[in-house]
Amino acid sequence: MEDDKNRRRQGRNLAPQEQREHDIAEYENQITYSPRYNDDVYEFRHVCLPKQIARWVTPDRLMTETEWRSLGVKQSHGWVHYMIHKPEPHILLFRREKDYQVKYPNGTGPTNGGVGGLVG
Repeated sequence: MEDDKNRRRQGRNLAPQEQREHDIAEYENQITYSPRYNDDVYEFRHVCLPKQIARWVTPDRLMTETEWRSLGVKQSHGWVHYMIHKPEPHILLFRREKDYQVKYPNGTGPTNGGVGGLVG
């Protein structure tokens, strides 16, 4: 991280992967998480990314758990990125089975590969 700061002070640009890592480290504390809400089947929440991190999101594809965690998103197990709201791509929409933590206390519930849902 100190090398990144030195490079920036010297006016040198970072390579894309270095810039991504820098942005996530610098701004992940600005990620905001909604309270949970639910219907009869699912529990939902949305996560708002700061623009410096949102620029690293692939806009037309749902992310796997590995991908959204790599952006600095921190949540308990079972959450799936299920929908993209195109007017606000910096807001990630998540859902998981209602009462997931009660049904699967060790976080080892069913999975669909971490992706499945809607784009629109």
